[in-house]
Amino acid sequence: MSNNTILYALYRMGYRGRMTGHGFRGVASTILHEQGWPHEHIELQLAHQERDEVSSAYNHTLYLIHRAKMMQSWADYLGALRVDNVLPMQRA
Repeated sequence: MSNNTILYALYRMGYRGRMTGHGFRGVASTILHEQGWPHEHIELQLAHQERDEVSSAYNHTLYLIHRAKMMQSWADYLGALRVDNVLPMQRA
């Protein structure tokens, strides 16, 4: 799904100028860091490249098991928000 698809959906919901598709990535990164997940796992999940060329050339670890646990925890977190904080949506 392209960033523009998400952006235009946000516009239609009345979030123009208040949220972007990339903004969701920032929110996820912030909350996952606050929850104590390792920085390397978060960055790989967000498909960010390592800035240190030497490290990226030698480290091919994908942390798949840890990332799967992190994403399940993220899904549980979002599910709890939905259950506890349901707000009616109004069309813009």
